[in-house]
Amino acid sequence: MTGPRRPPSVDALLRAAEADAAGLGARDRAAVLPLARAVIADERAAIAGGAAGRAPADLAADLLGRLEALANGEPEGIGGPAGQPGLVPVINATGVILHTNLGRAPWPEAAIEAARAAASAPSMLELDVDTGRRGRRFRAVEDEVVALTGAEDALVTNNNAAAVALAVGLAGRGGVAVSRGELVEIGGGVRIPEIVRRAGARLVEVGTTNRTRVADFEAALADGRAKVVLRVHPSNFAQTGFVEAPDAAELAAVAHRHGAIVIDDLGSGALLDTARFGLAHEPTPRERLEAGADLVTFSGDKLVGGPQAGIIAGRAGLVEKLRRDPLARAMRPDKVALAALAATLRLYRGGVAHTAIPIWRQIAAPLDELERRASGVLAVLASGPALVPDGSRAKVALAVDRVESTIGGGSLPGQALPSWAVAISGLAPQRLLAALRGGEPAVIGRVIDDVVVLDLRTVDPTDDHRLADAVRAALQRATLGTRA
Repeated sequence: MTGPRRPPSVDALLRAAEADAAGLGARDRAAVLPLARAVIADERAAIAGGAAGRAPADLAADLLGRLEALANGEPEGIGGPAGQPGLVPVINATGVILHTNLGRAPWPEAAIEAARAAASAPSMLELDVDTGRRGRRFRAVEDEVVALTGAEDALVTNNNAAAVALAVGLAGRGGVAVSRGELVEIGGGVRIPEIVRRAGARLVEVGTTNRTRVADFEAALADGRAKVVLRVHPSNFAQTGFVEAPDAAELAAVAHRHGAIVIDDLGSGALLDTARFGLAHEPTPRERLEAGADLVTFSGDKLVGGPQAGIIAGRAGLVEKLRRDPLARAMRPDKVALAALAATLRLYRGGVAHTAIPIWRQIAAPLDELERRASGVLAVLASGPALVPDGSRAKVALAVDRVESTIGGGSLPGQALPSWAVAISGLAPQRLLAALRGGEPAVIGRVIDDVVVLDLRTVDPTDDHRLADAVRAALQRATLGTRA
């Protein structure tokens, strides 16, 4: 029996929806109408593709389901017009701690609670509690930055690219000296030369790609070609071999002798000593300020482990000048990001960052604990029902394997941490990865030598059982249709 050859009219669909037990109720008809048209358009496309048409009552149920999802703040789902699931939470089993495609750092609980409080009620965002007059929007989080970095003052922007762009604007139409080895692309096609030029300044290249000395900068400063020195930390690449970079303190001393400003872009912005965790030492904002930098810039959502933000810290006069820049308003974060960032920074001051901030918990996770957890996931899979459907010819093999995790997000390139993973072989890797992505919860893994590996370092321990259930369901889906 075939269904209708054409979908009903929009009016007929709306009447069917009204007749449904759920009904349209008090929904805004101006919002319902475009979604009804989308349901009809999807149905028309399905019929054109050879599918049997659905009855008006079924289409009405589709419409009501989409409306209910949207009313609950949820995506319409795969069946929606966009065909995208939206910002659906996933289990990150890639072993990449700061995975850019997965939103980088998950927030600590303190930041989540602070954001919820800021979003749910009015707050003294720009009101001075003592005077009752308008106050500084950023003061709470700026005080935390000052306490952590030793800076005289601080300013927060919506991301680090904005922080760098705002800071280099101090050059006006003058020159900004940058080592040729640091003219990097920082992600998303954003390049340091373009940031300097869009800020209205003039780029002055010094040194060579692999070797730049203090004398190279001094030449550009002495003849007046540059009035700002910009150091760009190579946070998303590494140079090895015949390379040389100027000492931070020596460069700052030379720049100041010529009346120039030193801006140090640290990118990821480590506030803990990464060497404590078996990684290469990442320069901290406090270290670079103590070495003579006038301003440092860094991200709030990478190695800091909080919300997306850019942080500028340093000399009070320069920060105040940036605060008055008209572009600062265009680059400012909202109250939710400010509240979350302040709460994250307090965890550092409280001495619990390594246990309370998710990315640092993952970095610090003991290897034996990761092996125990991977074995536990494997045991759950082995003790349950069959991993593949009856009659399937698939030969699935599971094991616990030693792997390496990376930091990601452009941080500490080339650095790796040993880890343990559940390894799944016997199926086409891309087919299994797709089945894992399509599950609930969705799981994102990676492939090593045609084996799908699920790295436990980037999985929250509370998700281990959910991971096992998701793997079982994905194996069932991936092997469905395999002939006996």
